[in-house]
Amino acid sequence: MKVSTRSQVPPFAVMDIVAAANARRAAGQSVLNLCVGEPATGASEVVRERAVQLLAGGDLGYTEALGSPALRQAVAGHYRAWYDVDVDPARVAVTTGSSGGFVLAFLAAFDVGDRVALARPGYPAYTNILRSLGCEVVDLPCGPETRYQPTVEQLEALDAPIDGLVVAGPANPTGTLVDRGALDALAAWCADHGVRLISDEIYHGITYGDAPGAEPGPAGAPTAATALGTGAVVVNSFSKFWAMTGWRLGWLLLPDDLVAPVDALAGNVTLCPPALAQHAGVAAFTEAGYAAAHANVAQYAASRRTVLDRLPDLGWTRVAPADGAFYVYADISSSGLDSRTWCARLLDEAGVALTPGTDFDPVDGHDWVRLSFASSPDVVAEAVDRIADWRTRG
Repeated sequence: MKVSTRSQVPPFAVMDIVAAANARRAAGQSVLNLCVGEPATGASEVVRERAVQLLAGGDLGYTEALGSPALRQAVAGHYRAWYDVDVDPARVAVTTGSSGGFVLAFLAAFDVGDRVALARPGYPAYTNILRSLGCEVVDLPCGPETRYQPTVEQLEALDAPIDGLVVAGPANPTGTLVDRGALDALAAWCADHGVRLISDEIYHGITYGDAPGAEPGPAGAPTAATALGTGAVVVNSFSKFWAMTGWRLGWLLLPDDLVAPVDALAGNVTLCPPALAQHAGVAAFTEAGYAAAHANVAQYAASRRTVLDRLPDLGWTRVAPADGAFYVYADISSSGLDSRTWCARLLDEAGVALTPGTDFDPVDGHDWVRLSFASSPDVVAEAVDRIADWRTRG
């Protein structure tokens, strides 16, 4: 029987590491998992308590395709509180995680054959979703000279027009921000050239004060919500700042011309996001919900400092600036090993799981690895000790 060519996307190399780590753990061996971008704390108590109440007697039937009115109002209020931006709740589309948001946004904005540019290294699902939808991905190689972020100069130098640009700040795997001036310049260039800007902002709120380009206020990063009127799309999620990964809840902020298409697509593709997660998710926007999330960020900051302070012990002399999110992206080429071999040996010989850079950069990622410090500070500290000791022994 036929298998579609669009489904032939590469698997994540990290899944081999995850499988090996699970096998090691099943055999009774110690494993410290720093390879996945998943907060260790899970959802806050106020969200979990609301979910229990709903399970005991709440209405968990279908909601509107674009999400429950209460949650869409709460998201709009979040933008007033954090960014001083007025967003019409009618422009908010609640999605099945940010992943579902990307699928809906890409389906609504792009046709087969459209060219969409994005930074390399970057989150691999952007590329894989776009290609599965028949779009052409245009790599923008980004290094330390641009702080691993795309620039207007790169867009101007392209040899053919593009239809879309995906930016992320803080970015995965580098953690780097797009500062206010750069984001405004990219948004203006896109508006002038009829290019759809899609801004991944799922790590907003997880930033660090010493990061160049960090914004004042709780978000710590600029938002493209100010560019909705020029056709930009914002993607965000409850998974990172609010540590609600398995709840599968995210949102889009949409320009006027995409509201109806996304509404129609959502109704056909998912019908609606998970009702329990939606109704409980409103509690994330309460004082207690924000407080719990900020407490998590304080832990990430402590773990980040542990890793950065130990870079000489790790032998990592070239790392991407960890402005935000909870990642350190490091060059391990001095080891003489490619990143997949390096990660496999680290797990086998030291019991620490990291992600090979090839997941994020198929061209240069063999020299890089990603460490996630989303685990508890004591786990991160022990993992760093193990890596440093393993390097010394190796």
